[in-house]
Amino acid sequence: MSDARTPAQIEADIISRREQLAVVLDEIGVRVHPKTIIGDAKAKAAEAVDRTAGRAFVAVNRTVSDVKARFVSKDGAARMERVLPAALLAVGVVGLFAVSVRRRKR
Repeated sequence: MSDARTPAQIEADIISRREQLAVVLDEIGVRVHPKTIIGDAKAKAAEAVDRTAGRAFVAVNRTVSDVKARFVSKDGAARMERVLPAALLAVGVVGLFAVSVRRRKR
């Protein structure tokens, strides 16, 4: 059981390790390149924005669904006992704004 290697085996081992080291150094070079770092930062920022926008969309969608459920029954008919007071309130608010604007112009 001899572990003695021939000079050719040692040289082949050195060449193999040199090639492996070159690959590792190339990978490190790519990872620390400024464009790679900037690209990674942009990707993380875009992911955060997408996640936040997704959460906002879900929240708005839930709110719209809740409001719609208050004014429309399950069969799709308008709930007039709730629509009329809301419409009157909206008309009153718009009227107050109109009166306020007219008073400011005088």
